[in-house]
Amino acid sequence: WFVPSYRENGVFITRGYPMDMLYQYWAGDERGMAIPKDMNALPVAVPVGSQIPHAVGIAWANKLQEKKSVAVVYFGDGATSKGDFHEGINFAGVFQVPCVFICQNNQWAISVPRTKQTASETIAQKAIAYGIEGVLVDGNDVFAVFKVVRDAVEKARAGKGPTLIECYTYRLQNHTTADDWKKYRSEEEVEKWKQKDPIARLRKYMEEEGIWDENYEKGVWDDAKTKVSEATKKFESVSPLTPLDMFSNVYEELPPEIEEQRKDFE
Repeated sequence: WFVPSYRENGVFITRGYPMDMLYQYWAGDERGMAIPKDMNALPVAVPVGSQIPHAVGIAWANKLQEKKSVAVVYFGDGATSKGDFHEGINFAGVFQVPCVFICQNNQWAISVPRTKQTASETIAQKAIAYGIEGVLVDGNDVFAVFKVVRDAVEKARAGKGPTLIECYTYRLQNHTTADDWKKYRSEEEVEKWKQKDPIARLRKYMEEEGIWDENYEKGVWDDAKTKVSEATKKFESVSPLTPLDMFSNVYEELPPEIEEQRKDFE
């Protein structure tokens, strides 16, 4: 299972989630998060940290049912200041559930630096207090991240408990369109981190290994543009929402008071 926050578009796409539905969701249409029945995923969670206990619950259910299934949950450094993080990871440690916690530590929870989030030297070391393994990894190293996540998933699947992974990375751009990063960090700091960009590093490695060339890059871009164009057209062709849709996609069965409101509105 993968349990996302609001940054995991790449995970959705990698797992085969329809891109047109992602566009639909981010355009404000909740129908875009109607998870296909054959995909073990939860919808996007916008509230910070609220998805962590959900992932632990899934992992615990898997363990009780003796399923060889692992729950992987994603969150940012700011989420580690929320009670959901501590409650979830504590429960996971006590019951040794098959759950992998992936913290994308980009060092800036909106405009709040990591040093204002915690006095501990790392986020990974918080695992010690809960009796589980903690791993600090270079979040800009594609191969390192792949290895530590694969190892953690295999360990969880083998019944050897959860892992907290801290991917140490950096947010180069604004947090949102309402943000201005120049108000709380220097341009020199940002330029320094641009040199560590994971895409640039991977490309350099592929060049040295003879895997990358201009034709390869053109093929990748052309393929991506085609897929995006097709997904956009499909998204734009869906039937429009109606005001009554505000009552959909929240409850499987509407509670009586909400059903009454819906009828009044209708």
